[in-house]
Parts: sequence; structure tokens; C-alpha cells
Amino acid sequence: MSSQKRKDSLPEERNRIERGTLYLVATPIGNLADLSERAVKVLSEVDFIAAEDTRNSGKLLSALGLQKPMVSYFEHNKRERGEQIAKRLLAGESCALITDAGTPAISDPGEDMVALCAEVGIPVTSIPGPVASITALTLSGLPTGRFCFEGFLSVNKAERREHLATLENECRTMLFHEAPHKLRATLKDLAAAFGEERRISLCRELTKLNEEVIRTTLGGAIALYEEADPRGEYVLVLEGCGKENAPKAFWSEMTVEAHVEHYLAQGLSRMDAIKQTAKDRGVHKNEIYQQMLQR
Repeated sequence: MSSQKRKDSLPEERNRIERGTLYLVATPIGNLADLSERAVKVLSEVDFIAAEDTRNSGKLLSALGLQKPMVSYFEHNKRERGEQIAKRLLAGESCALITDAGTPAISDPGEDMVALCAEVGIPVTSIPGPVASITALTLSGLPTGRFCFEGFLSVNKAERREHLATLENECRTMLFHEAPHKLRATLKDLAAAFGEERRISLCRELTKLNEEVIRTTLGGAIALYEEADPRGEYVLVLEGCGKENAPKAFWSEMTVEAHVEHYLAQGLSRMDAIKQTAKDRGVHKNEIYQQMLQR
């Protein structure tokens, strides 16, 4: 087959890097071998790279044998720098956005860059790869069917308490990120909010030589780190409350009539009170209506 025919038979391999496009490139969370071939290709072909820390990203590019113009893009310059990057994209340049580790825009100012691109009509595409939270979830031994990502808890005590209060009845597995110097305080706050018997998996140094997954309870984790010093970046995978631990609904011990009366006392019309009662109980409104007629 001629060279020309080979090129024509693989159209997706040609012109993959499009002008004026933002590429979200996932980078390794520890093991360089996890960087995909496609990610390397994009990094080598874009016009410039926007990096969380140009020094760290410079080491990655050096390991790959690449030299590319870089600009910094992080939490404290995201507004001004984001507008500058957008202008270059609108002028026809292509850009790869990378973080120090993992997937951009997940608990990361890349979220704002994507929103800005969406606002002004700049194409964005993702080059998938490592995500620390999902990697930890798969290793946790806790339920993976339903989960929620909560990222880093605020350092502000009031905001942290408010955040945890919203999760009081959360039945899904919860994912948090935490730095080693804040781990002890965070474990105590989680235990205060959810109880020391709640199961947790502490995943540290994922994909690195010292990778460790500790499966225990919040009480057990607190005791462990009274003796040991936290080391490395952590993903905390916390068990949801589960049906057996979920608080009972306010109406669980009410009769249907009392349940309807509860909403009537709040000012709802009789029909609206019946509808809301049916919604609470997960039944059709006619079932509640018929029961009320029999009283």
C-alpha cells in the first residue's frame, strides 16, 4: 500500500490537533508509565501548555524529551491568565491544560477555564487518564455503585462543619482529598460528624512505590495516626450512612391521615397535601385519596 493510501485510510490520525482548541490532558498521579500515548502526542503538538506549576510540568516534559512554551495557570491567577489563554485560543493557537497530577478541572481551577471556553465558543476536548479519587474508590473495598466527590474540605471551621452537616444523611460512598498535615484534624471532624464506627479507606501515594491502602474505621484511623505520622497525599474514601443507619423519615410512624393533616397544617390544600403525602410514601396519589375517603 502506498504512503498516500495509508494516510487516506487513517483520517482520524491526521490533523488531530485542531487550531483554537483547549485540550484537557490527564497526567500521571505518580507513575510516569500511566501517561497515555495520545497524551504524549497532544503535548508534543499543541502550540503551548498551561500548567498548574511550570517547574513540576517542566520535569514531566523533560522526562518525555519535549520542549514546549508554558504559561502558569493556577488558583490565584486563573481569572487574568484564563482570559489571556482564551485570547490566544481565539486567535487560532492550541493549548494543553495540565495539572501537577491527575485530570484537569476536577477540584482544580481548570473548571473555570472550561467554563470560560464554553462561554466564548472555544472547543474543548479531554484526553482521559489518571484520576486519584476514582483510583482510590476502586481500591477501597467500599461500595462503588454510587458515590460523590467532595474534594478538599475548607480550612474555615464554620464552612467545614456546614459542609459535613450537608452530608449527614448521605448514603453514597464519599470521596475526599486531604494533605498530610491536615489529616489528623480532618479524621476527628469526620468522626464527630459520622461516628467513629463509620468505615473508611485511607489511600496514599497512589501508583507510587509506597502506595498504601488502609481499610479501617474512623476511630481506628484516629488511633493509628496518634502513633504514626501521616505521609503523602491522601484520598479518603468514606462509607455512606447506608439504609440501616439512615434516619427515619418524619412521617414513618404516622398514619396516612396524620401525614395528610401534617401538610394541611402547613397551609397546603387538601389535594396538594394528598399529592405530597403520596410523593413521600412513593405511591400513587389515588391510593392516598382512596384511603382518606374511607375515613
